[in-house]
Amino acid sequence: MKNITEYKVILWDFDGVIMDSMPIRGRGFEEVLKEYPQEQVAELLAFHEYNGGLSRYVKFRYFFEKIRGQAITDEQVLKMTERFSKIMLSLLIDEKLLIIDSVNFIKNNWKNHEMHIVSGSDGKELNYICEALGLAQYFKSINGSPVPKNELVKNVIKINSYDKNIVAIIGDSINDFDAANANDISFYAYNNLSLANENNYIYSFNY
Repeated sequence: MKNITEYKVILWDFDGVIMDSMPIRGRGFEEVLKEYPQEQVAELLAFHEYNGGLSRYVKFRYFFEKIRGQAITDEQVLKMTERFSKIMLSLLIDEKLLIIDSVNFIKNNWKNHEMHIVSGSDGKELNYICEALGLAQYFKSINGSPVPKNELVKNVIKINSYDKNIVAIIGDSINDFDAANANDISFYAYNNLSLANENNYIYSFNY
């Protein structure tokens, strides 16, 4: 398998790959759902951690429909995601949360590759965070939910007319792996050792 630097186009997940934000996003779910039973929220947090690439829209719906067995409208989900986003914007504009290993690679190599973010995080929120932290300039596009990750990847490839052989995605969850397979591109796992045995694994960008 090729080294990641051999790919002309690199697609990046965000949470857990560029920013160590998963625990803070967990706190967001806890805050929004604080009125519900703690054991049910804990079940959602386990689902959240395993499915890092899924959007908050999917996770809130999963909480009500699968964990609680309760119907929820699109309007109710939207209200919860808006509350969640306000919490995130108050906590994630923090350079200390950036993963220096990957961020340094991005800063040192963005002129040699076309880089895009494809994330389960809210797209508007993600663009705001990247602008605030001075990261937006390194990416040709920054893409997030509510569009599912499989479609985000598909759209980036289609809009830019990329040959799939020159495209790889770097992620830390099974959802990133699934998005790579669905779009027939290469997948490189990072910052999640549970993916190391089955996939190409980047232990560090300091080659």
